[in-house]
Amino acid sequence: MKILQLCHKPPHPLVDGGCVAIHNVTDMLLSSGQEVKVVAIETPKHPVKMKAFPEGYLQKTCFESVFVDTTPHIKDAFKTLFTQASYHISRFYSKQMVSLLAQILKRETFDIIHIESIYMMSYIPVVRKYSKAPVVMRMHNIEHEIWERLAQNEHNLLRKLLYRMNARQLEHVERKILQSVDGYLTISTPDYEFFHALSPDTVGEVLTFGIDLEKYDDEDDYIPSDEPSIFHLGSMNWTPNVEGIEWFLDEVWPEILKEHPELTFTIAGHHIPESLYERKDPHVIMAGSVPDANEFMLQHDIMVVPLLSGSGIRIKIIEGMALGKVVITTSVGAQGLDVENGKHLFIADTPEEFVSVISKCVATPDLCSIIGENAREFISVHHNSALLKDQLMDFYNRMLKK
Repeated sequence: MKILQLCHKPPHPLVDGGCVAIHNVTDMLLSSGQEVKVVAIETPKHPVKMKAFPEGYLQKTCFESVFVDTTPHIKDAFKTLFTQASYHISRFYSKQMVSLLAQILKRETFDIIHIESIYMMSYIPVVRKYSKAPVVMRMHNIEHEIWERLAQNEHNLLRKLLYRMNARQLEHVERKILQSVDGYLTISTPDYEFFHALSPDTVGEVLTFGIDLEKYDDEDDYIPSDEPSIFHLGSMNWTPNVEGIEWFLDEVWPEILKEHPELTFTIAGHHIPESLYERKDPHVIMAGSVPDANEFMLQHDIMVVPLLSGSGIRIKIIEGMALGKVVITTSVGAQGLDVENGKHLFIADTPEEFVSVISKCVATPDLCSIIGENAREFISVHHNSALLKDQLMDFYNRMLKK
């Protein structure tokens, strides 16, 4: 097959879960012998860095991109505040991208148009105008659910109102989007159930996130330290990550230090806000952006993902489990993963539960080893890209036959 993959951000560098998820699809398609062209929007938040692409990637994918300034502007946002139009979606629209897609589709024929996330929905009309190929949209999250949860946890009344407005607008978009595509893929079962309930007749399927396990074999070199270290790794320009870390530092970390004053907490990721640096806690280490996520995770022991908001699947949790890390997260963080609490990872939703689980992990290193082994085995069965690429190709074939 010949597939056109339209992306709302460049897949490289792999700075967040969205980039990893996009690259994951491209990699599965290329490894199964398909021809793929990748066209992406680059933004101030996600610029194209040519040196970050793997060797041969640009040639294999005939990669092209268009810069779109998605910087939020209060005036533009206010115009849509009391309408059903989503400012979050409209920020990704570009006449230059419309022109580029028209040129590509005029000169090339594709079997499948694969669109990454609803943020690219504005380009469906130009795709329909110049191509007869089935359009498949991959839903990365239930976007309105993220903003609704942020609103529930927000104490500032103005921000709460804005978050609720965003949630309402995005939910309206999500209710309409399935009328515009031929099929859709979700990353988790709860997401699929939501979209299937909206449009039972639209062909959809769960294609979870998969990884190449051969790239996560370094866990054999991991030696647990005498003094276990706690860490978090995630893109800190994603609001739910910042919200969760601030809650953990305010509500959980002081209680942990009372019982374990020797522990440290290392926070790594792109765009750590200045407010976190200003805390100046000697037990909290701000590592910032790290060149190799796997190498960083292997240097630490207990991974905490204290998400209070979010949707879809947390890809960093999957990567941590693949490396045999003990993961402690919330029910929101574990959403979409068919895991068993206390076997594959730990789920904690209150400060008391976090303190209890962390204390248990610190006191019993053997338990951490068992959980880590169970975690890696779980990923090898449920999130193995070698198995998932056949499922993806079967889905595309169904689209072509339909």
